Amino acid sequence: MKTLKEVACGQTVKVKKLTGNGPVKRRIMDMGITKGVDVFVRKVAPFGDPVEVTVRGYELSIRKADAEMICVD
Repeated sequence: MKTLKEVACGQTVKVKKLTGNGPVKRRIMDMGITKGVDVFVRKVAPFGDPVEVTVRGYELSIRKADAEMICVD
């Protein structure tokens, strides 16, 4: 299963599950990234950190370490 970190710019993917635990997982869920939601990858910074995505109609920047915790399909 691939993670959000591996998704190419311009693709839309569906969240399958969130790994990680505790406050980090809660923060990702509070941003609106939950199982079943579509995520569009808008931009990836030159060194891959952060990743800019569109979720539920708004734009987010996610750190590479957090993007690794988001399994997508």
